[in-house]
Order: sequence, then structure tokens, then C-alpha cells
Amino acid sequence: MAEKSTYIYIRISLITGDGRNMDKIEVGDIITVKKQHPCGSLEWEVLRVGADIRIKCQGCGHILMLPRPKVCTMIKKISRT
Repeated sequence: MAEKSTYIYIRISLITGDGRNMDKIEVGDIITVKKQHPCGSLEWEVLRVGADIRIKCQGCGHILMLPRPKVCTMIKKISRT
């Protein structure tokens, strides 16, 4: 039975991303991403959390709404405010 539960865990992590930061993102957090925005900023403020996550660039104010797995793979660090 252990083999089956391991398979299910691996399958879920493949669907949802790497699993590192899935439950830790909250509204108001500042996330640092791996690649910088064209304006030069690496920091984004979390405006909405759900199946999609809305983030706002701290450099230019550009707002994006992206699927949660995409945002979770972009994250390098989460800073609580």
C-alpha cells in the first residue's frame, strides 16, 4: 500500500508544481522571483490568492494574474509584511 500512496504524492506534486511554497503564499506577502521584470524589479506584492494568484510589480505597478503552479515555480523567496 505504501507504493500507491507514494505514487499519489508524486502525481499531486507534478500537477501542482514543486510543492515548496504552495500553502505559504498569503495576501500582502512580497515575493522575490528568479527572473526580473523588464522594469528591473524582482519583487512582487500578492494581491489575491486562490486557484489563480494576482501579483503587482513593486517597480512599475504592473499587475498580473497567473495560475498558482506558475507562480510557485517563479518564487525564490517569500517575505511577510
